Amino acid sequence: MATRQQNEREFPNWEELPTGGRRYWRDREGIDGFQRMIKTVDAGEKTLQVVQEIYNGKGELVERHQKYPFDSGHQVIKKQD
Repeated sequence: MATRQQNEREFPNWEELPTGGRRYWRDREGIDGFQRMIKTVDAGEKTLQVVQEIYNGKGELVERHQKYPFDSGHQVIKKQD
């Protein structure tokens, strides 16, 4: 389990949640858009969910992939043009 300091180092963005936990995220630029990794933790920094979102060059969400607590595989949200 990562500590708050480790999560803040790995994920430059975060928001406090009403439950006392946090939602962390980081973006990585790609050729035609970007990917966003989102990690949701509880108040003790225990990981609750990890999701990868893929955005096209227009900033529209096109795919979502939940990686934890179970791997859902890629789910197409919007077909690419």
